[in-house]
Amino acid sequence: MKKIFRLSNLDCANCAAKMEAGISRIEGVSKATVSFMTQRLTIECEEEKLEAILAQARQIIRKVEPDCQLIG
Repeated sequence: MKKIFRLSNLDCANCAAKMEAGISRIEGVSKATVSFMTQRLTIECEEEKLEAILAQARQIIRKVEPDCQLIG
């Protein structure tokens, strides 16, 4: 399944790349893309693991850029 989420306060393209790399390594994620320009996170993953994946993604986002939030 493919889901798109908004990111707020994403201030750095390098941070977006770090988030993308970290989220891509989460078990169950087949593809993750973070767009600095559109402030969007696109995740392709197993539907039954979505909640666990989002919890881990939020931790990664907070670690890379503490002010950035995943909306959705």
